[in-house]
Amino acid sequence: MELKKYKAVTEGLLFASGEEGLSNKQLSKILEIDISTVAMIIDELKYDYEHEQRGITIMQSADYFHLTTKPEHAEYYERLVQSPASSRLSQAALETLAIIAYKQPITRTEIEDIRGVNSDGPVQTLLSRSLIQEAGRKDSSGRPVLFTTSTQFLTFFGLTTIDELPPLPEDFIDDQLEKEADLFFEKK
Repeated sequence: MELKKYKAVTEGLLFASGEEGLSNKQLSKILEIDISTVAMIIDELKYDYEHEQRGITIMQSADYFHLTTKPEHAEYYERLVQSPASSRLSQAALETLAIIAYKQPITRTEIEDIRGVNSDGPVQTLLSRSLIQEAGRKDSSGRPVLFTTSTQFLTFFGLTTIDELPPLPEDFIDDQLEKEADLFFEKK
């Protein structure tokens, strides 16, 4: 493989490794080349990132290399985090939010029973965006946390009270259960 291809593959590997990064030894093993060649590739990538108008750079932390954004562009990254486009919620978070809005107060286990999947991530996302809040503990085994929507939720959706949520169709739950049962038996 030629050097340009090794550089491209190394860049992709560093990107894919995320925050964990990769060491010279790991790169050497994956690329099946010696460590001195890996060091040369890393040096060339660093040079490219420093001498071209690029938005990323290679950072070394202990023996691990990471792709990271350039510190001199920090103000733009802050704008991204604060922009409305970054406030989009995933499908899982939207499902979880709808369940909490209509069934509150509700525990994480009850949410998971309705969704049928683990909901730790979506609940954490909604908590971090202040769309839901902890509202005490349920008087049951283990005393699980109860979740409700927050005033931020009401503001975000232009509601004054939770009673202003549109009603769910009465046959919605029965229809959904019937469809899920049909899908389950079709797979058998």
